[in-house]
Amino acid sequence: MLEKIIEWSIKNKFLVIILTIFAIGFGVYSLVATPIDAIPDLSDVQVIIYTEDQGNRRVLWKTR
Repeated sequence: MLEKIIEWSIKNKFLVIILTIFAIGFGVYSLVATPIDAIPDLSDVQVIIYTEDQGNRRVLWKTR
């Protein structure tokens, strides 16, 4: 099978070149059009707990 693909590619050089240019163009377009988040969230994970004590006051704890 590989031999047939190689023989076909040798016989159809122009078509192989056109397909290669199309694939490169599509790759460049995909690279430019793909949105990339350049600033990842590197902050510490925080847990906020709201609770009430016996006096019905709100207490806030922050842990890291």
